[in-house]
Amino acid sequence: MAISKEDELGTLARTIIGELASFDRPSASEGERRAAGLIAAQLESDGCSAQIERERAHGTYWWPLGLLTLASGLSALRRSRLLRVLVGAFTAAALADDISGGSQWFRRAVLARNDTWNVVGEAGDKSAPETIVFVAHHDAANWSLLFAPQIPEFFAKHFPQQLERSKTTPPIMFPVFAGPVLTLLSGLTGSKLLRRAAAFLSLGSALTFAEIGSRSVVPGGNDNLSGVAVLAGLARLLRQQPVEGLRVLLVSTGSEESFMEGMRGFANRHFDSLALDSTKFVCIDSVGSPTLMQLEGEGMLRMADYDESFKQQLSAAAAELEIELVRGLRFRNATDALISLQAGYPTLMLGSISQYKAPSNYHWPTDTAENVDYSSVIDATLLCERLMRNLAQPDQD
Repeated sequence: MAISKEDELGTLARTIIGELASFDRPSASEGERRAAGLIAAQLESDGCSAQIERERAHGTYWWPLGLLTLASGLSALRRSRLLRVLVGAFTAAALADDISGGSQWFRRAVLARNDTWNVVGEAGDKSAPETIVFVAHHDAANWSLLFAPQIPEFFAKHFPQQLERSKTTPPIMFPVFAGPVLTLLSGLTGSKLLRRAAAFLSLGSALTFAEIGSRSVVPGGNDNLSGVAVLAGLARLLRQQPVEGLRVLLVSTGSEESFMEGMRGFANRHFDSLALDSTKFVCIDSVGSPTLMQLEGEGMLRMADYDESFKQQLSAAAAELEIELVRGLRFRNATDALISLQAGYPTLMLGSISQYKAPSNYHWPTDTAENVDYSSVIDATLLCERLMRNLAQPDQD
């Protein structure tokens, strides 16, 4: 009896996620390198030419942001207005750059750098003029009390109407950035109230980052081995039914959880050879929750929307397959999609949500292989395949 496409993709996803979730994979670590090797081998077994590319990354976000907010908070405790102006301006500028897809000049200048590992698989029609790049990541995050699932559950229980109306995730970086800004303003104005608020927000942020840094790494089944499973599924489908007229890159980055450092390395290495007018990016991140969704836009400080026509193409592909795909949500964090989006490429971000409009088990120890919704992973794979084939043959019904 022949196995169905869905059953084959589900078995493949369970195998990959189960194996990779069995060991720790913090950003820029030996575990991340081990994962990259396994992913490359899996892609090659399905006919892709896969390369492991070593890039440089710091590997955390709590150290750069923690140091900057600590400096802001300590300066807010000092009487010197000039000191508060100088430190506030410096830390605000460094924070804004680090969390908004900038060059991350502060961490590169001050903090140690390590090796991080990207996997780049090539499939499809390698001579085609058009390219689609599917991007996931294989590193995993630290958990934190900040991400406790009881928080959204509480708001859903006590404020259901507000949850229903909500279209954007909470701006958790706003108070982090506000601390240095208030330090600067307290120096400019001499306001004691602003000075106290600056110290409270900055030192509170520094303590939060210290707490995050003290925690262990989660298994990362949903975030984002589910995306890695989609890449593997696409390689399998392309081996079974090759596509003509479209070059396909399957990219799994390292150090996404340290604010897209692996994707920045991919950009530095490959963007010059990927023309803006013939390359599209699809970021696949956390597709193991019950309901698939595509983001309208993302950004920690400034919201940037994805290409509307490309979003419509994904929605059309979902309609063709009768797959539910939620629209209308925006993300106040950041994914690898932000790097290609800011570079000017048509970009999509495909994810999934629970009943609380957030990825299931997000940055929490329960993000295990057993808790992944594999039906969503299968649907995400089929959806990406349909989008890919539609792009390869745009004039066919």
